[in-house]
Amino acid sequence: MPSRNETSASSGSRRPLVIGSLNRAKVLEPVALLADLPFDVRPLGEIPGAWLPEETEETYQGNALLKARTAARLSGSLALADDSGIEVDALSGLPGVHSARFGGAGLDDQGRCQRLLEALGDVPAERRTARFRCVIAVVEPAGREDVVAGVVEGVILDAPRGTRGFGYDPLFFYPPLGRSFAELSDMEKAEVGHRGRAVAAARRLLSECYTAQPDV
Repeated sequence: MPSRNETSASSGSRRPLVIGSLNRAKVLEPVALLADLPFDVRPLGEIPGAWLPEETEETYQGNALLKARTAARLSGSLALADDSGIEVDALSGLPGVHSARFGGAGLDDQGRCQRLLEALGDVPAERRTARFRCVIAVVEPAGREDVVAGVVEGVILDAPRGTRGFGYDPLFFYPPLGRSFAELSDMEKAEVGHRGRAVAAARRLLSECYTAQPDV
């Protein structure tokens, strides 16, 4: 017997699921990974005048919920949002939740990577262990909220490698594949990356706990 999600999909009636991010690069991955679910997955940026609050919380979960709640309120639909960061052991877990603002205002991805390399200085490879962490919040306008997470362990390189991805990807070396995240294909990164793992958990959550019927 088909699930209610499968029944909804076959009838062509899909519930909107809004991705609560205005970052076009970050939206592509979750949209692709969720595309086969029986939801009408769309980015928040498609809504005229869409905005998101400043990430003022001190935890990934707090920021993810902040964005998902705003997206749900603006769209009137089920919303999903994430917050993520890189945690470097030699820096006591920094940049962490402040990864997108590390080094101060005005820096681009390349500038933040350079600032991270400067902060590590002559720290040897064996002490440059780090992890990417992603937390995803799913929020319904009616008030239900759920949170899932994904983590991937790696090492910070002493120089950028690769041209794919964004953020700290060129510095994050993933030992099982012997390459930086910026050297991985989109499919490889989706399979092993923190955001891909978090989205996989979100897929299970959406399939098992949320109806795909349209909001009314």
